[in-house]
Amino acid sequence: MYTDQLYRIEKKDFEKLEQLLSECFLNDPLYANLIPKEETRKKLMPELFKCDLEEFFNSCEFYADSEDINGLIIVSDESEHYNTLRYYIDEFIASIKTEGYLIKEDPSLKTLWNFYLGKDYLNSKWTDDIEQTKRMHIIYLAVRPSAQHHGLTSKMMKEVIRYADEFGLELSLETHNERNVAMYEHFGFTLYEIIEKHFDLKQYCMVRFAEKENKTIV
Repeated sequence: MYTDQLYRIEKKDFEKLEQLLSECFLNDPLYANLIPKEETRKKLMPELFKCDLEEFFNSCEFYADSEDINGLIIVSDESEHYNTLRYYIDEFIASIKTEGYLIKEDPSLKTLWNFYLGKDYLNSKWTDDIEQTKRMHIIYLAVRPSAQHHGLTSKMMKEVIRYADEFGLELSLETHNERNVAMYEHFGFTLYEIIEKHFDLKQYCMVRFAEKENKTIV
């Protein structure tokens, strides 16, 4: 994916991204279930997001609303070629580091066990049942709370949708907050399925099909 309307993230921006994601997802239903203690969650989240960013950077597209980085969107473009070996190496390293952080912050292993139980919420396995080679998956979409309601979500989503429509790609994403479903429906997504396993938590899996009749979002 390429766009000159958004700021392309560089590795030097990672510290800002860790802070942004931690702030945005502190009370997200997914992380509140996986890491019930807020104090532990505050300590863990920057470390966990650091692992995610390092894992995804070589195989995904990172864009922000501007150099100020008040909004972030990370997209995996399944239609583009990437180094498969590098991908699995990055995934393995991130997994080892993540487990280390979970054990360090909670030696009781309860949090580690929660992450094991919640793996189906974390791995986007549900996308195995839909288009694989002509699809983009939105891994993270986040806007700093203090910068919300200023059109940043729309700005980033429009660029991803523009690119997807131009190349005939489907879009997929998941959210664990029911209030977000209507917002994504506004952007042309439809609810594909709801996953609920091991926790009192629902994952709303959504798809925007690549159809010429998709309306332009205004």
